[in-house]
Amino acid sequence: MKIVKFALLAGVAVVTSGCGDKMDKTYDRGLDGHHVSTMTAGIWVDPNGCDHWMIDDGVEGYLSQRLDKYGKPVCSGVAPPNTAIGPIKSKEGIFADYI
Repeated sequence: MKIVKFALLAGVAVVTSGCGDKMDKTYDRGLDGHHVSTMTAGIWVDPNGCDHWMIDDGVEGYLSQRLDKYGKPVCSGVAPPNTAIGPIKSKEGIFADYI
């Protein structure tokens, strides 16, 4: 009987966990939070040679694939595979990356 109660409570918890308010993902909610569009992105080149926008603000990081106007991946060859270039690490704020 205890297993049935536990399974029922776990099921209710899973079902109701998706009922919360949706958060605006375009806003960084850190201690020095600001809109993601105001951050400067660098480029990380994946193992296939395709580009990804990358931002690291010290606590959180953001990554999205670089796409052309048709939605296809951009593989510019700007750097060797598995390489990050540009201003990726933050030098400002409480949790700045100084490495």
